[in-house]
Amino acid sequence: MNVLFLTLSNIENIEEGGIYTDLIRELRDNGITVYVASPRERRYGEPTELINNDSVNILKVKTGNITKTKSYIEKGISTVMIEYQFLRAIKKYFGDIKFDLVMYSTPPISFVRIIKYLKDKNHCKTYLILKDIFPQNAVDIGVLKEHGLIWRYFRRKETNLYKVSDYIGCMSYGNVEYIKNNNKLDGKQIEIFPNAIKPVRIQEPSIKNCDILIKYGIPKGKVIFIYGGNLGKPQGISFILSVIDNFYRVDNGFLLIVGSGTEYYNINKHINETDPKNVKLIEWMPKNEYNEILKCSDVGLIFLDHRFTIPNIPSRLLSYYEYSKPILAATDPNTDLKEIIAESQSGFWCESDDIEKFIEYANKMSNNQKMIQQLGENGRRYLEENFNIEKTIKILINHLMEGNNV
Repeated sequence: MNVLFLTLSNIENIEEGGIYTDLIRELRDNGITVYVASPRERRYGEPTELINNDSVNILKVKTGNITKTKSYIEKGISTVMIEYQFLRAIKKYFGDIKFDLVMYSTPPISFVRIIKYLKDKNHCKTYLILKDIFPQNAVDIGVLKEHGLIWRYFRRKETNLYKVSDYIGCMSYGNVEYIKNNNKLDGKQIEIFPNAIKPVRIQEPSIKNCDILIKYGIPKGKVIFIYGGNLGKPQGISFILSVIDNFYRVDNGFLLIVGSGTEYYNINKHINETDPKNVKLIEWMPKNEYNEILKCSDVGLIFLDHRFTIPNIPSRLLSYYEYSKPILAATDPNTDLKEIIAESQSGFWCESDDIEKFIEYANKMSNNQKMIQQLGENGRRYLEENFNIEKTIKILINHLMEGNNV
């Protein structure tokens, strides 16, 4: 059986850990031939090409710059062009392949023409892995005006994507209910397909291994609260700035932010102007070094803008759980991330406009290493029981086994 996976994630080495690379490997290890179409952004200066990575065929499609760009205009134009660029490359490199299943993850919603073309050509099943509900998430944080011209364009793309999808896999129960309540869809096509990875056992760091902290000017002996990921409007930058300004109130705490995005400049500027104590911002580091720092950290942070009306579940939750790190999350009240944290007993949650509650929880954790260890172990156990790719992959295989015709 042949499966095509379309994604905006930069995939070249499938042996790296991650929600999509783990998914690809698990499909391959179940005897399925996997093809991937993934962008190669203009900043890298390399052409479109087909590569084979450990029995997986990866089509690297040259696109405009989509991620880590400071310009929403550049990102918007690049996103609109993706559909044409991907379709042209797929016809050229995968034109003779018959696919049994086409999977695709949001963003973007602009894969509609590609999906329809592949579905009509192959008479195959189509599976949407729903991560971002766009354009509503952009409306929530003030990037788009609801019912405006641009909103109508993307909303039409969104509804067409749902219509062309035989199955829609949502991250959580909250996602499922949101999609059902806001779209005219057959409920049978919507199911829970959570973010999942293949957990690896992480060895406890020794004092020597934590020398990586010295390299980046991070003090040993502090309780390190780490945020690693995108720094854009969805993360609620005003609240992050408030955390930076107030973190001096956390006993023996150190705030480490590792990430890039449209709002990195504003955060960096604020730090340079205010010179906060026990706070460090790092734009980039090699992934292996980030993992070493995560291993030596104590608490994983999650931030989302408090205006979101959509139940978001950030995938960085899984990396924190994998490394047995407790969670301190500050988000909107609509996410069911708070229910996950409560059910797993893996940390604390507050709304991302309540700085006093955030500082209270940070102090509670920084003063109790035994609590930190227990909450981290709880999160690791919850990951293995609920977000293990070996379990979720069965959802896709069951759909494949149902036959080629829906």
